[in-house]
Amino acid sequence: LSLLLTFAVMSMLGFSINNLTLMALTLAIGFLVDDAIVFLENVIRRAEHGESILKASYNTAGEISFTILSMTLSLAAVFIPLVLLPGLLGRIFQEFSITIIVAILASGLVSLTLTPLMCARILGERRAGHKRARMEKWTGNFIKRVIDAYGRALDKFLDRAWLTIPILLVCILGLWFFFTHLPFTLLPPGDSGFARGVFIAQEGSSPEQMRAFQKLVNQKIEADPSVAQFFTVAGSLSRSSSSQAIIFCIFKPREQRDPIEQCLLRIQKSINEIPGLTAVITPSPVLQINVGATNQTQGQYAYTISGIVPQDVYGAANQMMTSLRGFKGFASVRSDYYNSTPNLKINIDRERAATYGVSTSAIQSLLKNAYSQNYVYLIKQPDDQYQVILEVKDNERAQPRDLDNLYVRSNTGSTISQGGAPGNSIATATGSNADLVPMRAVTSTSQVVGPQAVNHFDQFTSVTINFNLLPGVAIGDATKFIEDSFVQVHQQFPGVQAMFQGEALVFRQLFRALPLLLLAAIFVMYVILGILYESYVHPITVLFPAIVPAVVGGLFTLWIFGSTLSLYSVIGLFLLLGIVKKNGIMVVDFALQRIDEGWDLRSAIHEASIERFRPIMMTTLAALMGAVPLALGFGQDASSRRPLGLVIVGGLIFSQLVTLFVTPVIYLWLEWFQEHVLDKVPFLRSKHTHHEGEPARGDREIEPEPATVH
Repeated sequence: LSLLLTFAVMSMLGFSINNLTLMALTLAIGFLVDDAIVFLENVIRRAEHGESILKASYNTAGEISFTILSMTLSLAAVFIPLVLLPGLLGRIFQEFSITIIVAILASGLVSLTLTPLMCARILGERRAGHKRARMEKWTGNFIKRVIDAYGRALDKFLDRAWLTIPILLVCILGLWFFFTHLPFTLLPPGDSGFARGVFIAQEGSSPEQMRAFQKLVNQKIEADPSVAQFFTVAGSLSRSSSSQAIIFCIFKPREQRDPIEQCLLRIQKSINEIPGLTAVITPSPVLQINVGATNQTQGQYAYTISGIVPQDVYGAANQMMTSLRGFKGFASVRSDYYNSTPNLKINIDRERAATYGVSTSAIQSLLKNAYSQNYVYLIKQPDDQYQVILEVKDNERAQPRDLDNLYVRSNTGSTISQGGAPGNSIATATGSNADLVPMRAVTSTSQVVGPQAVNHFDQFTSVTINFNLLPGVAIGDATKFIEDSFVQVHQQFPGVQAMFQGEALVFRQLFRALPLLLLAAIFVMYVILGILYESYVHPITVLFPAIVPAVVGGLFTLWIFGSTLSLYSVIGLFLLLGIVKKNGIMVVDFALQRIDEGWDLRSAIHEASIERFRPIMMTTLAALMGAVPLALGFGQDASSRRPLGLVIVGGLIFSQLVTLFVTPVIYLWLEWFQEHVLDKVPFLRSKHTHHEGEPARGDREIEPEPATVH
């Protein structure tokens, strides 16, 4: 029902079913049942102590509602900072975060409304005299023995509370170690079964040469046993050289071939054996980020150098290329600066042109219309429309001498100008042929070597360096090396500037914002819990002993399995922040209820920890089971999402082991601080008062009702 409500809200908001929203729903399933588990467990516990199912459901609604409300709101609060992120990061996280928030709120609503009704109508009696199944008896006895063992261990730990300090210090040092030693990347390449790239010939290669190369490349790819389908396209790269062609490959199912990295290395090696060709092919991830100057046919990542003086830009780019080739982690490094392309330079003899009455603009317009495939008009018909492209025939513009066949009209003739498409015009001249002047009469030509094109970024001359990484190399190491190299280049060329583009740019923005995002999520949870508890210290009791071990456990798991801290890992960390604090909420809520009833601090927290042990383990196992398929790497392109599952599984296990013992100690310390320090200030006084010296009431049990024989 929670998922149905989530889909309804997604439809209202105009969200689509995509990789991020599906991943959000998959992860949400693991903790959507948490609230219902907490409610159901408390009903069963009360019923086992003698209450009828109807009365147990009614009493649980009053006892657990605040706990469920706290868990729901604090978990949803984790994702609020992600929703408010600006720019591309915000667009990436927005649908994911809102989907999870809606699912969490829907789960809380169902748990507070429908779950009590279903418990009262569906559950069977648990009082003495009612027969229980053998499996239920066995599991009940086993859980009771585990809880008794936990109670004894907790007693011993409370007697040695000083152990909490070294445990938390180790966790804090672990945070520093793993954040400084784990490799960072944005999106793991994964194995989506699809790859794309480019093969590059020598500059100035003719279309006929490219077609011949294309046939050879097709033969090489077709011979590879791992390729299911492929196609290549030559002559369509608008921003790059005409001596390049695109490659698209679709591979066979994963079980019928080698890993995609091995397949691509084999194909690239085969194509590179063709004299005069270089191939760059990269796996295409399911989730792609293309912004700025990114050209993913040549490289997954991009770094753009720009400036006012073209020669400074080109000089800086050449030095950067030399420096980057020294980094062993690059699979390929290429730039869009091609300065060895044969060019035909046309020199206008302005004095002679003036003598013939030919303007410079007329010569430039003639060359543009003859060679630029200029779009001049759109012909519209009832069933279709056609673009009018003006150019000289291919066989009449293949050689430099073909320029001699062009004639430009002098200004002495009468002309009529007819408008075409926006920004273009067609000149239709009338008069005698004497008004036509041969192009060779007013121009001269020379063959030179120069750039294929002058690229620009923000209207400045630019060179974009595209690069790919070897398997196992983190983008964080590569970006640091690039920045260090540019610092040295910038000393010689102070007039140039540089910035990352595409995935590399988003990576920099994400991991610069990551500490602030984590702190913002923790702060929002603290504020919400503080409002609900009307206390300054209880939110710390809930958050601190749970979050620090959880994050350390998640990062430690990544480190053990040789994984990287990526976008998926960050999502897992945010999920951990919301999941692990549920343990503290359940324990603190029950401890506060016992204190309000007159229990002493130690007895209250000890009793609350034992009473809440079973629902804590149930909710943790539910979240673990939801993340285990991700951690094991099942499904298409599972390797890219595996870090998310590893973070959740490792973080939950480690946090569970620590918080079961550390949270009660932190609670006792902060309660002492509340009573002896904060309560002396009226503004900071807690509504939960405990009078020191009041005798403990011991373990309190629900009074059993007389068994009813049906």
